[in-house]
Amino acid sequence: MSERRAILSGSAFEEQIGYARAVVDGDWVHVSGTTGFDYSTMTISDDVIEQAEQCLRNIEAALAEAGCSLADVVRVRYLLPDREDFEPCWPALRRCFGEVRPAATMMVCGLSDPRMKIEIEADAHRSGG
Repeated sequence: MSERRAILSGSAFEEQIGYARAVVDGDWVHVSGTTGFDYSTMTISDDVIEQAEQCLRNIEAALAEAGCSLADVVRVRYLLPDREDFEPCWPALRRCFGEVRPAATMMVCGLSDPRMKIEIEADAHRSGG
């Protein structure tokens, strides 16, 4: 039977909605859609690039707790309410995934809070797990 455990970030949303920041299932790690909130202060920047960078820090922290890193990401999804906000985020995304080259999708859609300008979801496979 494979290991299955939840990783919580301390976000108020996890408790209010009923989900985990990430779920480890065997060698797979599934990171929930992650926004640019700094979960320690529950604050969010107005700047989409700063939000993207915070999303990536939040994802990186969840992956580290699961025993892997951004280098293990095989699939990433970017969700943005405004398609014009995507290109400014490319340098931050390239810094994290330029060498990794995960499969990726960008979708334009509404997010649950109007302050949110980007949400990132990722799947990783732990090597050597």
